[in-house]
Amino acid sequence: MTTAKERVNVGSNDDEPAVSRVPKDLLLVIFIHGFKGTDSTFASFPSRVEHILTETMDNVAVECTVFPAYETKGELNAAVERFADWLTTLTVQKEVAHGGGAGVVKIVLCGHSMGGLLAADTLCALVKSRPDEGASLWPRVIGCIAFDTPYLGLNPFVFKNSATRVVEVADTARTIVSDVLYFMGKSQDSSQAKPNPSLPEIAPAIESESTSKATGWARWAPAAYTVGGAIAAGAAAGAAYWRREDITSGYKWAFDHMKYVGNLWDKEAMGKRLDDLTLLEQQGIVFKMFYVLLPSSPPSFPSPRTFVVLPPRSSPAFPNYIISRNSVASDEVKAHMGMFEPTQNDGYYELGLETARIIREAAARNGMHSTVPI
Repeated sequence: MTTAKERVNVGSNDDEPAVSRVPKDLLLVIFIHGFKGTDSTFASFPSRVEHILTETMDNVAVECTVFPAYETKGELNAAVERFADWLTTLTVQKEVAHGGGAGVVKIVLCGHSMGGLLAADTLCALVKSRPDEGASLWPRVIGCIAFDTPYLGLNPFVFKNSATRVVEVADTARTIVSDVLYFMGKSQDSSQAKPNPSLPEIAPAIESESTSKATGWARWAPAAYTVGGAIAAGAAAGAAYWRREDITSGYKWAFDHMKYVGNLWDKEAMGKRLDDLTLLEQQGIVFKMFYVLLPSSPPSFPSPRTFVVLPPRSSPAFPNYIISRNSVASDEVKAHMGMFEPTQNDGYYELGLETARIIREAAARNGMHSTVPI
């Protein structure tokens, strides 16, 4: 990502030298990662947004910057303080380098997941820190865009659907174990004692002439299954253990998310935060929230799914919520974490275009001009 500076020819003919003209305004778009995110959370998304804005805005320098990775532990308030300090320092540096005085740098905060909470709380703190309501806001934040931020908490179905996935994977794993054992010649032996119906049967391995001459897997696998029969049976009985990392990652991620951001349990505080963000629009600060929506997939999921709790349709905040459809992710957590990967989100390119449009809207409210309709 680069700093944009215009070069224009101010002469009346081609023989006169071109001079450098610094654009009137600097538009700084800051991306803030969420829970357990890193500097690479947004991948190439910021560069894409920067390119769109640079091509569609007039006499404006555009920079997209990613807030450096921070530890997602401790209190959220401490993270807010660190981010506010970083933002203040960066604003001073950019204003000095750009010229034009305080307020020349216009800022849009873009937070993913918990990063949206960080952006919201920092913005609200800056607004409250003004000596009076008529005073200008500095740093000059003109917009706050959230990406799947749980302002009203995580959707309870995230936990329920994760449990459903565990059952599905366990059933699949047990079927695979049974099929593998069958094709390796270990079919049921009716002469043996009746086995536990919840476990696949494993007959003793008897090395035949053809087996003894075999090589590779076919040669040693039967003996291995005999020796490890109890282990294989136990694994099939608790098939979830075989893929415990994959199966439990979604549930653990969601639970840890709630544990870290403790105030997500405070319904009153969550509602007030969202109300404050909505009211900021009356002061010219744009607020929008993209939320992932997975389509219904009967019979397991008869209704569309979201990662976050949505406000009621009657809420003043509801019009600020924008759908970001994802029909390729298998569950809400994967859709949430893969928002900025085109291979994991088939709505990725539309998300970039709409994000740029909202930023241009915020810029237009503050005297900056677009070369395309908003």
